Amino acid sequence: MAKIRVAYEYTEAEDKSIRLGLFLIISGIVSLFIFGFCWLSPALQDLQAKAANCTVLSVQQIAEVFECTFTCGADCRGTSQYPCVQVYVNNSESHSRALLHRDEHQLLTNPKCSYIPPCERENQKNLESVMTWQQYWEDEIGSQPFTCYFNQYQRLGHVLFYSQNVVAK
Repeated sequence: MAKIRVAYEYTEAEDKSIRLGLFLIISGIVSLFIFGFCWLSPALQDLQAKAANCTVLSVQQIAEVFECTFTCGADCRGTSQYPCVQVYVNNSESHSRALLHRDEHQLLTNPKCSYIPPCERENQKNLESVMTWQQYWEDEIGSQPFTCYFNQYQRLGHVLFYSQNVVAK
């Protein structure tokens, strides 16, 4: 039994369509590389924070009180208040005074305060949480250098302290 070979030749229109499809796929891939290397990569590098050594300059509680929202169940929700503590540090990279924040979320939530406690129903618990955090920076850290993170392109005057070790009781 002989094998039957079928030779199929594309029409000119089919051949042009295949070439056009391959050209579009290749140009899309090249465009992604150009976009990634020329625009996205430098933009992402600008957003990255750099590590620096920081030392505490001052820890102070300001008179302003802020509100937070607590939840205590499905139908239980309300507002509570917490005091504002500010920890100012000296950044070794820029040698400037900056306000320390626990993390980026807290910086965006309240840029005036260094620490926002987990919102409790009772104002006294919020106060105790802030006081514990304030004492940590005054007594345990003091003038010891520690690692902080800053972005020289955004949020000048603010540095971040990412740590799971600092947990208010």
